[in-house]
Amino acid sequence: MATDIKDTAHAVEAAAVMRLLPARPRLLALGEPTHGEDALLDLRNELFRQLVEQEGYRTIAIESDCMMGLVVDDYVTSGTGTLDEVMEQGISHGWGTSAANRELVRWMRAYNVRAHNDGRPASERLRFAGFDGPLEITHAASPRKALIALHGYLAARVDADLLPCTADTLDRLLGADDRWTNPAAMRDPSRSTGQSAEAGQLRLLADDLVALLDAQTPHLIAATSRDDWDRARLYGRTALGLLRYHYWMADTSPARMTRLVGVRDQMMAHNLLAVAARGPALIHAHNSHLQREKSTMRMGGMPLEWWSAGALVGAQLGEEYAVVATALGTIRHQGVDTPPPDTVEGLLYALPEDRCVIDAPRLATALGDTRPAPRVSAWFGYAPLDPAHLADSDGIVFVKDVPQSQIAPGGAVGPNL
Repeated sequence: MATDIKDTAHAVEAAAVMRLLPARPRLLALGEPTHGEDALLDLRNELFRQLVEQEGYRTIAIESDCMMGLVVDDYVTSGTGTLDEVMEQGISHGWGTSAANRELVRWMRAYNVRAHNDGRPASERLRFAGFDGPLEITHAASPRKALIALHGYLAARVDADLLPCTADTLDRLLGADDRWTNPAAMRDPSRSTGQSAEAGQLRLLADDLVALLDAQTPHLIAATSRDDWDRARLYGRTALGLLRYHYWMADTSPARMTRLVGVRDQMMAHNLLAVAARGPALIHAHNSHLQREKSTMRMGGMPLEWWSAGALVGAQLGEEYAVVATALGTIRHQGVDTPPPDTVEGLLYALPEDRCVIDAPRLATALGDTRPAPRVSAWFGYAPLDPAHLADSDGIVFVKDVPQSQIAPGGAVGPNL
């Protein structure tokens, strides 16, 4: 069967990816089926460089804390801080230790310095964004940072009578941050502060602050800049998203975990739509966050099903959203060996290329009614492609063998982290 599908394979380069698409998408999503493998991040970096140089892409957004990402963006755009500081403070989930992530940030800064020296306009500079919420699998951040930043932005620029509260009121209602970040709350809803009276008041105040930000948009953009206003909007949607997430952490219904994973992807989707408004961007995350169909997983023995960030964004952007999933042959250092020949990965493993771009819809057509078998991973951290959704991706990047990663121990891994 490999002979029948060999014409669906192309070299891994931006031009080959773009030929799969009807037009240049505003958001080009590159998924990965596992986390923490620098070989996949090196491939991402290579594609991003080509997209910048050949296709006019200017932003990359990765599955990392959106608030922390501002530290990286400040560095790549204006040189604020040092590279060591930025990698420690600007990328979440333990992925700041990745050599490939470090090289991405270093290259983006160097590109912007050259662009500045060449007299190119600010619109040509590269931008970085994290689009995940300030969330980890074990806990969620306090809404303090986002709420106080939003209030501070507004307090400096609008009449005090328009503000729904003072900063002192927010501080009193927020209380100690460890009330919000207690990891015990992930497994025990009674340990969460998300449905306390104070949290309820904070949700109302956050909503009023965001409404005020919207109502004052013309004045605020004129008084500061669109970038500053965009950043304030990030503060607002992050504060609301975190308060919503904490609310559902305190829930005791059977839908609790479904609500939590859904809120996370909703936060991701809102951040991606904001990135899209800025111009063409490459986005990189786990396949399950970027796919157009519903995401599914088991957590604590319970089956969960929710709409991914990609599904939410794709519903709004249509053809301006494209998704290329990544599939792997082996990750031998994690016990993932040669795939069975009747799986999608097995069919692609039989091709001569070490890595290739696959025209997914064309592959599905070539296979006809012969649906490949689902691959079962020997390691929880690798999620194989679902053959039932083969044609739902615009393309597939296939990597035959993944070598031992350079990422430092402790970086987060898992099927949907």
